[in-house]
Amino acid sequence: MQQQLLEAGAHPLEVDRKCVVCEWTGTVQESADTPEIDGECPACHAPTERLRVRRLWEKTPNVHAAALGRLGGLKGGPARAAALSPKRRREIARAAAAARWKRR
Repeated sequence: MQQQLLEAGAHPLEVDRKCVVCEWTGTVQESADTPEIDGECPACHAPTERLRVRRLWEKTPNVHAAALGRLGGLKGGPARAAALSPKRRREIARAAAAARWKRR
C-alpha cells in the first residue's frame, strides 16, 4: 500500500477503518481517492469501511526515521529519570502539580 501511494503521487491519508463483517478496526494509510467502502480486512478478508480521516499527509513520512525516533523516546525517559537526583525529581513533580492545579 505504501509503495502504491508513492507511485501514484497522491497525498496519503491516515484513516481508521472497520470491517463490515467481523469486529476488526485499525489505522491504515491510503490515497485520497480510495472509496469509503473498500480495502480488505486482514482478519476475514471482507471489505472495510472508513470511519474517520485522522490526518492528511502532505508528504509520506519516513518509516525508518519514525522507528528510530520511537526507539530513542523509549530509552530517553528512563535514562533521564535515572540521571536525576531525588531532590530534583521532587522539584519537577512539585512544579508539574502546581501547573495542573493552576489550570483549575
